Amino acid sequence: MTARRGSPVARLRHLLASGPVVWGAAVVAYAVAVLHRASLGVAGPQAVERFDVGAAVLSTFVVVQLAVYAGLQVPVGVLLDRFGSRALIAGGAAVMGTGQVLLGVAGDLPTAYVARVLIGAGDAATFISVVRLVALWFPARRVPLFTQLTGMAGHLGQLTASVPLVAVLQHQTWEHTFVGLGAVGALAALLAWAVVRDGPDAGSAAGGTLRASLRGAVTTSGTWLGFWSHALGTFPLAVFLLLWGFPFLVAQGLSASAAGGLMSLAVVAAVVTGPVIGVLTGRHPLRRSWMVLAVGVAVALAWAAVLSHPGRSPVWLLAVLVVVIGIGGPTSAIGFDYARTFNPSGRLGTASGLVNVGGFSTAVVSVLAVGVVLDLVADGRQWSVDDFRVAFAVQAVPWLVCVGGVLVTRRRTRRTMAEDGVVVPPVREVVARRRARP
Repeated sequence: MTARRGSPVARLRHLLASGPVVWGAAVVAYAVAVLHRASLGVAGPQAVERFDVGAAVLSTFVVVQLAVYAGLQVPVGVLLDRFGSRALIAGGAAVMGTGQVLLGVAGDLPTAYVARVLIGAGDAATFISVVRLVALWFPARRVPLFTQLTGMAGHLGQLTASVPLVAVLQHQTWEHTFVGLGAVGALAALLAWAVVRDGPDAGSAAGGTLRASLRGAVTTSGTWLGFWSHALGTFPLAVFLLLWGFPFLVAQGLSASAAGGLMSLAVVAAVVTGPVIGVLTGRHPLRRSWMVLAVGVAVALAWAAVLSHPGRSPVWLLAVLVVVIGIGGPTSAIGFDYARTFNPSGRLGTASGLVNVGGFSTAVVSVLAVGVVLDLVADGRQWSVDDFRVAFAVQAVPWLVCVGGVLVTRRRTRRTMAEDGVVVPPVREVVARRRARP
């Protein structure tokens, strides 16, 4: 027996099949994924005590997770083009929940590493699946804005890790905290499976062959411009929020609750600036790289100010650093807009996966490098501000590589665009034209 048109059941089915509802269920799953991803960043001191490890080994927990995340992006992108977002979001949430339960009961390093592998694998399937939903459910002019809103939802997961999870860890055991996170993951999986639909039409989940999708994405210069754009905005945020920011702020003399609160400023900055960046991206698609480079330079200047400050930095300067790093999050999402505009929908998952590899492979190297240098300079003693000053300075290397990557691939992309009849005028010419207008 089918529901009559206009009946409450029919209206409910129509509502559940609408873009905003499908997207809403998907971003809830993404917010939970970010909570899982960031949970160890505020549990670092407890992890050191539980597993009796130093900075380098602690950093490998995050490195393993991010390495799995980055390494699975292309395979997951291909699977996404083949099977659609619903299966990957729900499956990813279930895998992450399992990983958190395993981490909660783990009493040795091998088991903890397996747990982090599961969390990284489930996380790998989530964001690019939501990005693909946005491209299929919303008109092109609104895609940049909804991509940024998706990122904002993810930052709410980061905020949950920065404040409530810190409080839970202070009042509950390690086991209760992480098993509880596993239960949250299971609920997110059920919600995604019940509500998410792959697209407005039945063929939305079908893509091309693996070889064709991969070859097309890899040989497109715009994909690589997205790769380096995502890397430049992502790795400073990952280094700070996923592991090293919290102990750094504690070394600066802040209490655990104050450090968690200050880290939440990154989320506030991302939430406030994300829609603005989304609107600017949609209105000025030929100037997206300038936003990427401007924020990248701002992050470098903020770090230079903090690392060159003698002794402990004032709270206001630390707040500026956290805010600027937070703006890098929505800026990095411009990379996915490059993937969308320079690739057909049939290989969007594969191209988005490649873009995501840029940010998180760079994050893997950066997080590990900071941990190794920190162990070398601390030499077994408690980490000090001066130790962090030396360790964080190694971020200059990936920053230079990413900026160079953006500049080189931007030149190649513009050359390809010119061959298709789209010429990007220099900024000085645009400014001169506007000044010449009466």
